[in-house]
Amino acid sequence: MADRQVHYEAAFEGYLREKAIPYVAVDEAKKALFANARLKSFDFVVYSKAGANLLVDVKGRSLRGPRNSSYQTWATEQDVADLLQWQQVFGEGFKAVLMFVYWIDPPLIPEPGMFQFRERWYQVLGVELSEYQEHMRRRSAKWETVALPQADFRSLARPIDNWLS
Repeated sequence: MADRQVHYEAAFEGYLREKAIPYVAVDEAKKALFANARLKSFDFVVYSKAGANLLVDVKGRSLRGPRNSSYQTWATEQDVADLLQWQQVFGEGFKAVLMFVYWIDPPLIPEPGMFQFRERWYQVLGVELSEYQEHMRRRSAKWETVALPQADFRSLARPIDNWLS
Protein backbone atom coordinates (compact mmCIF):
# COMPACT_ATOMS: atom_id res chain seq x y z
CA MET A 1 0.00 0.00 0.00
CA ALA A 2 1.28 3.46 -0.85
CA ASP A 3 2.17 5.79 2.00
CA ARG A 4 -0.81 8.06 1.59
CA GLN A 5 -0.82 11.42 3.35
CA VAL A 6 -4.60 11.83 3.07
CA HIS A 7 -6.32 9.45 5.50
CA TYR A 8 -9.45 9.21 3.32
CA GLU A 9 -7.45 7.86 0.37
CA ALA A 10 -5.47 5.58 2.68
CA ALA A 11 -8.72 4.22 4.12
CA PHE A 12 -10.18 3.65 0.66
CA GLU A 13 -7.04 1.84 -0.45
CA GLY A 14 -7.06 -0.20 2.77
CA TYR A 15 -10.65 -1.23 2.04
CA LEU A 16 -9.73 -2.37 -1.47
CA ARG A 17 -6.79 -4.39 -0.16
CA GLU A 18 -8.82 -5.98 2.64
CA LYS A 19 -11.51 -7.07 0.16
CA ALA A 20 -8.88 -8.24 -2.38
CA ILE A 21 -10.32 -5.92 -5.02
CA PRO A 22 -7.78 -5.33 -7.80
CA TYR A 23 -6.83 -1.68 -8.27
CA VAL A 24 -4.08 0.69 -9.33
CA ALA A 25 -3.39 3.81 -7.29
CA VAL A 26 -2.81 6.72 -9.66
CA ASP A 27 0.37 8.54 -8.76
CA GLU A 28 0.41 12.28 -9.51
CA ALA A 29 3.99 11.83 -10.75
CA LYS A 30 2.75 9.54 -13.51
CA LYS A 31 0.56 12.37 -14.77
CA ALA A 32 3.57 13.44 -16.85
CA LEU A 33 2.57 10.77 -19.34
CA PHE A 34 -0.39 12.99 -20.17
CA ALA A 35 1.51 16.28 -19.80
CA ASN A 36 -0.30 17.98 -22.66
CA ALA A 37 -3.71 16.99 -21.30
CA ARG A 38 -3.50 19.31 -18.26
CA LEU A 39 -6.04 17.25 -16.40
CA LYS A 40 -6.24 16.75 -12.66
CA SER A 41 -5.55 13.10 -11.94
CA PHE A 42 -8.14 10.90 -10.34
CA ASP A 43 -7.10 8.58 -7.50
CA PHE A 44 -7.68 4.92 -8.41
CA VAL A 45 -8.50 2.56 -11.23
CA VAL A 46 -10.60 -0.19 -9.64
CA TYR A 47 -11.07 -3.38 -11.65
CA SER A 48 -14.43 -5.10 -11.64
CA LYS A 49 -15.22 -8.74 -12.36
CA ALA A 50 -18.87 -7.94 -13.01
CA GLY A 51 -19.03 -4.74 -15.05
CA ALA A 52 -17.19 -1.62 -16.06
CA ASN A 53 -13.88 -0.80 -14.40
CA LEU A 54 -14.01 2.31 -12.25
CA LEU A 55 -12.05 5.55 -12.50
CA VAL A 56 -12.38 6.75 -8.91
CA ASP A 57 -11.88 10.28 -7.63
CA VAL A 58 -11.95 10.11 -3.82
CA LYS A 59 -13.68 12.98 -2.04
CA GLY A 60 -12.91 12.84 1.67
CA ARG A 61 -15.53 14.34 3.95
CA SER A 62 -16.26 14.30 7.66
CA LEU A 63 -19.68 13.15 8.87
CA ARG A 64 -19.22 13.34 12.62
CA GLY A 65 -22.03 13.66 15.14
CA PRO A 66 -25.70 12.75 14.79
CA ARG A 67 -26.56 10.28 12.04
CA ASN A 68 -29.07 12.69 10.55
CA SER A 69 -26.27 15.08 9.53
CA SER A 70 -26.14 16.15 5.92
CA TYR A 71 -23.76 14.37 3.58
CA GLN A 72 -21.35 16.86 2.01
CA THR A 73 -21.38 16.10 -1.71
CA TRP A 74 -19.47 18.98 -3.20
CA ALA A 75 -16.79 18.84 -5.86
CA THR A 76 -15.18 21.49 -8.00
CA GLU A 77 -16.50 22.05 -11.49
CA GLN A 78 -12.97 21.31 -12.70
CA ASP A 79 -12.97 17.92 -10.90
CA VAL A 80 -16.14 16.98 -12.75
CA ALA A 81 -14.89 18.21 -16.14
CA ASP A 82 -11.48 16.52 -15.80
CA LEU A 83 -12.92 13.20 -14.63
CA LEU A 84 -15.27 13.22 -17.62
CA GLN A 85 -12.28 13.70 -19.92
CA TRP A 86 -10.44 10.83 -18.23
CA GLN A 87 -13.45 8.60 -18.83
CA GLN A 88 -13.27 9.53 -22.51
CA VAL A 89 -9.50 8.83 -22.61
CA PHE A 90 -9.98 5.35 -21.11
CA GLY A 91 -13.02 4.65 -23.29
CA GLU A 92 -15.47 1.79 -23.28
CA GLY A 93 -15.31 -0.51 -20.30
CA PHE A 94 -14.49 2.30 -17.83
CA LYS A 95 -16.88 4.33 -15.72
CA ALA A 96 -15.99 7.49 -13.80
CA VAL A 97 -17.20 7.64 -10.20
CA LEU A 98 -17.01 10.30 -7.50
CA MET A 99 -16.40 8.22 -4.38
CA PHE A 100 -17.27 10.06 -1.19
CA VAL A 101 -15.35 8.64 1.76
CA TYR A 102 -16.93 9.88 4.99
CA TRP A 103 -15.09 9.74 8.30
CA ILE A 104 -17.84 8.87 10.75
CA ASP A 105 -18.32 8.22 14.44
CA PRO A 106 -18.45 4.49 15.30
CA PRO A 107 -21.72 3.05 14.01
CA LEU A 108 -24.13 1.43 16.42
CA ILE A 109 -25.47 -0.61 13.52
CA PRO A 110 -23.10 -0.93 10.55
CA GLU A 111 -24.61 -0.06 7.18
CA PRO A 112 -23.45 -1.02 3.68
CA GLY A 113 -20.24 0.74 2.79
CA MET A 114 -19.05 1.15 6.40
CA PHE A 115 -15.71 -0.19 7.54
CA GLN A 116 -13.00 0.40 10.10
CA PHE A 117 -9.47 1.43 9.15
CA ARG A 118 -6.71 2.38 11.60
CA GLU A 119 -9.14 2.83 14.49
CA ARG A 120 -11.44 5.15 12.51
CA TRP A 121 -14.79 4.36 10.95
CA TYR A 122 -15.63 5.31 7.37
CA GLN A 123 -18.56 5.04 5.03
CA VAL A 124 -17.91 4.89 1.29
CA LEU A 125 -20.68 6.00 -1.04
CA GLY A 126 -20.19 6.66 -4.73
CA VAL A 127 -22.12 8.33 -7.50
CA GLU A 128 -21.51 7.68 -11.19
CA LEU A 129 -20.19 10.83 -12.80
CA SER A 130 -22.96 10.89 -15.43
CA GLU A 131 -25.62 10.82 -12.69
CA TYR A 132 -23.76 13.40 -10.64
CA GLN A 133 -23.62 15.75 -13.64
CA GLU A 134 -27.31 15.29 -14.35
CA HIS A 135 -28.34 16.27 -10.79
CA MET A 136 -25.58 18.64 -9.64
CA ARG A 137 -26.35 22.20 -8.65
CA ARG A 138 -24.01 25.14 -8.22
CA ARG A 139 -22.83 25.40 -4.63
CA SER A 140 -20.51 28.41 -4.93
CA ALA A 141 -19.78 30.61 -7.93
CA LYS A 142 -16.77 32.10 -6.15
CA TRP A 143 -15.19 28.70 -5.43
CA GLU A 144 -16.55 27.09 -8.63
CA THR A 145 -18.09 24.19 -6.74
CA VAL A 146 -21.13 22.03 -7.36
CA ALA A 147 -23.03 19.59 -5.16
CA LEU A 148 -25.97 17.22 -5.15
CA PRO A 149 -29.17 18.00 -3.29
CA GLN A 150 -29.49 15.62 -0.31
CA ALA A 151 -32.50 13.78 -1.75
CA ASP A 152 -30.66 13.14 -5.02
CA PHE A 153 -27.53 11.97 -3.22
CA ARG A 154 -29.51 9.57 -1.05
CA SER A 155 -31.19 8.06 -4.13
CA LEU A 156 -28.08 7.88 -6.34
CA ALA A 157 -25.23 7.05 -3.93
CA ARG A 158 -24.30 3.43 -3.35
CA PRO A 159 -21.47 1.47 -1.75
CA ILE A 160 -18.56 0.48 -4.00
CA ASP A 161 -19.49 -3.20 -3.71
CA ASN A 162 -22.58 -2.52 -5.85
CA TRP A 163 -20.37 -1.84 -8.86
CA LEU A 164 -18.10 -4.79 -8.28
CA SER A 165 -20.44 -7.70 -7.55
